[in-house]
Amino acid sequence: MSFFESHFIYGFFVALLMIGLYGAIAKVNLVKKLIGLSIFQTAIILFYVSIGKKDGADIPILPYDHGHSGHMLAPMAEQYINPVPHVLMLTAIVVGVATVGVALAVIQRIYAEYGTVEEDLILEKIANS
Repeated sequence: MSFFESHFIYGFFVALLMIGLYGAIAKVNLVKKLIGLSIFQTAIILFYVSIGKKDGADIPILPYDHGHSGHMLAPMAEQYINPVPHVLMLTAIVVGVATVGVALAVIQRIYAEYGTVEEDLILEKIANS
C-alpha cells in the first residue's frame, strides 16, 4: 500500500476544511457562513478523532486479575488507543453546539432588526442610519 493510499482520509479532511473555509469567507448570507464554520469544525473534529486511532489497539480499560492477588493487571501503553483526543473532541462538540445555538439566536435578532441576513445589505443599512 502506497503512502497516498494509506493517508487518503487526511486528504478528505483537508477538502472538508477547504469547503468549510470557503463557506465561511465567500458567502454573504450569515446562515451560510455559520454552516461553513460548522463544516470547518466538523473536519477538525474528525481529524483529531482519526489521530487517536491505532491499528490493532484496544480500548483503555484495565483488566482485573481474578486470581488470588486481587489487583489490576499492569497495562502496556502501546496496546491501547489514546483516549485524550476523543475526550477533547467530545468537549469540542458540546462547545460547538452551544456556539451554533447562540449564533443562530444572534442571526435571528439581526434579522428582526434589519430585515435581512445578507451581510452586505446589513452593512449598507448600518452605514445609512
